Amino acid sequence: MDFSDPAVVETWQPVDDRVMGGVSRSCLRYDPAGFAVFEGVMSLEQGGGFASVRSDLFPGFAPGTDVLVLEVCGDGKAYKLSLRMDEQFDGISYQTVFQPPAGVWTQVRLPVRDFVPGYHGRPVPNASPLVLERVCRIGLLIARQTDPSGGASVPMEEGAEGAVVAMGRPQAGSFRLAIRSARSLSG
Repeated sequence: MDFSDPAVVETWQPVDDRVMGGVSRSCLRYDPAGFAVFEGVMSLEQGGGFASVRSDLFPGFAPGTDVLVLEVCGDGKAYKLSLRMDEQFDGISYQTVFQPPAGVWTQVRLPVRDFVPGYHGRPVPNASPLVLERVCRIGLLIARQTDPSGGASVPMEEGAEGAVVAMGRPQAGSFRLAIRSARSLSG
């Protein structure tokens, strides 16, 4: 997926904690420099705690894909890449965590074996295996329960000025993740 194409970026929609009464907000916007930017504010107010964007229908990945590679420039916060195999608004998603360094373009390699099935942030151990050819939606997510080491959630504690801290890094507040591309590798 090439985010230097504004038409690709236009198809993504926000799905924030507002669907559950929260106040977080996010968007994926095109930057004229030739990439997309996932940005917004993730808030814990009113029981919130996640902000995300989701693609329109996606044709799936090539058979034999072992690794997904993102070219991104982060802000030091942890994010998740989310994959869905059904067209439903709500359902099981397969997610993995990545935490790119702040302020520098880098390639993040996400092995397919690291994607964990979940529903509303909770693991679903009996879910069908992830079949990349059947992936029909891709998403980006930031959440208060994002664990940079790869787990689904970690204990949270309140940091300075009420910021939630995960693994020593504040997740709540403004965020910004620039993305140039998402591609698959096999073998």
